[in-house]
Order: sequence, then structure tokens, then C-alpha cells
Amino acid sequence: MKVVGIAALGTEAPAGLADKARRLVGLLAERCGTGLVVAVGGYWGLMRVVVDEALGRGLGVLIFPPLEREDESFPEGAIVVRTGMGFRGRSVVLVRTADVLVAVGGEAGTIMEIVTAYLEGKPVFVLGGTGLSSDKMRVYEPYVDSRRLAELRFYESVEELAGKVCSLVSLKHKGSF
Repeated sequence: MKVVGIAALGTEAPAGLADKARRLVGLLAERCGTGLVVAVGGYWGLMRVVVDEALGRGLGVLIFPPLEREDESFPEGAIVVRTGMGFRGRSVVLVRTADVLVAVGGEAGTIMEIVTAYLEGKPVFVLGGTGLSSDKMRVYEPYVDSRRLAELRFYESVEELAGKVCSLVSLKHKGSF
């Protein structure tokens, strides 16, 4: 199983960003091969777009909702992991579960997930040019600090981002299926 964590805005996306998120998930489904699972932190806002597209493409989906929203409705076919943790704690579980993190645009929660992935040594791929606060993380490319724990890479092109993610997860899991 290859797990791609997706950090995404928890509210409605700006014009065009939902389409980019759908395109990204579609490309991951096409290019990453079998056994791909998408992990997100909830089922609202841009995360809902990601989940719906992933399920529609036959991908596995893990949802890690925060304690405050564990009782909401979730789509059939998704595995919902109720960690009993709040917003920040569930983000750590999501990142630790993933092989890589892809940020498709967000605010403080997405930034926190980017930094957590870096601290956990997980490669981070960020869709740039979203107009959201996560774009500001570009100043830390390619490393957040002098420890160089994991690379942080920005891509303006959804196609290039998907290609890099699939290359990495395919190499990580070559021969494991």
C-alpha cells in the first residue's frame, strides 16, 4: 500500500483550485499504479473534493477527522479513523501514516501538516500559486531548517507534481506488492 497524505483547505476552495485538486487526484490514480491510498484530515471544503474524486477513481481513502467532527457523515467506501484527537493531533497521525505529503493549498492547518511532515522526514510536495497561506512556505524550499530532514518542493504544474509524487512512491514501494 502506498499512502499519499493530502493537506487541503477545510473550507470552500478559490476558483479553479477544486479543479486542480480533481486533476491531481486523477493523475495520481493514473500514474501511481495499484495500491494507492489517499489520506486526508476530514470531509469538508477542499478535502471533500479530494475524497470524492479519489473514491470515484477507485482509490483507497483514509479520513482522519478531528474529535470535534467525528460524528459527521462520511462517504461509503472511505475508511474513517476516529483517533479521538483534536485538529492538531489528528494531523500528526495523518502525516505519520503517509509516505509523502502533498499540500494542495490551505491555511494554518495545511502549514502545520507541511512542517510536521518535514519533522517526520516525509517528502513534501506543494502546489504553488493557490493564493492561500500555504504558498508562503516557498521561502523554506528545499529545507525548512539546517537539519535537512526532508525536501520541500513547490510545483505550479499539477502534472509535474503528480509525476514527481508517483516516481517517489513507486520507488519506495518497488517490489513490495
